[in-house]
Amino acid sequence: MRWSAFAEAAPELATLAHRRFDENRLGLLGTLRKDGSPRNHVVWVGVEGENVLVCTSDYTWKAKDMRRDPRVALSVQDVSDPYRMATLQGRVIEERPDEGCRHMDPISIKYTSAPFPSRGPDRVCFVIAVQTAAEHTLRFTHNPG
Repeated sequence: MRWSAFAEAAPELATLAHRRFDENRLGLLGTLRKDGSPRNHVVWVGVEGENVLVCTSDYTWKAKDMRRDPRVALSVQDVSDPYRMATLQGRVIEERPDEGCRHMDPISIKYTSAPFPSRGPDRVCFVIAVQTAAEHTLRFTHNPG
């Protein structure tokens, strides 16, 4: 369901999930290869209204995968509690050229406090419409020792 429908059905949960994607947490993007097998990519994530943004180089596997098959999954993890996460399934609805990093710069600033250093004609931004989204917390205590 779209963010707005999700927000109507479960307002508190939708707010938490949306907040997780809007924070500076690294995302794990799942795309589909040509043969249908999954591939994962660590990505920076931006939020634009009800959509999620993932910017990259035109030549990456994630760009090639999303052009061929627009279905994606994305998750972000809470750094303070690794058993708390937000997940979504969605579909790429638009690809934007981003040579000047108009879309990438705000995302880069969110993560690094600086504009993205690599500009060029190969930069693109994928707009992902959310079809389902949720936030989950597993009832475990993190003990890395």
